[in-house]
Amino acid sequence: MVDTNQVLIVASITVMTVILAIIGIQLIFILKDVKKITRRTDSIMGRLEKIGVNIEHGYGEIAGFITGMKKLFVVAEHLSESKKKKDGKK
Repeated sequence: MVDTNQVLIVASITVMTVILAIIGIQLIFILKDVKKITRRTDSIMGRLEKIGVNIEHGYGEIAGFITGMKKLFVVAEHLSESKKKKDGKK
């Protein structure tokens, strides 16, 4: 015959198995959501990186332009000094 303890043990094992199966399924859904969030975050970070690189490139071009203008003024200054020296000698 089946003892009441055996019935309780089998029933509790069955209930725990069902509960753990439900928890496992929920865990799978949570991991899928985390994967979606990670992909979206990666996409957003990629876009921000592109924007940052474009801004940095723009600043680099502006800095190069300013440096070029400074050199142009230095060359113009040297040319004017050399012209003054030539005019003074003649």
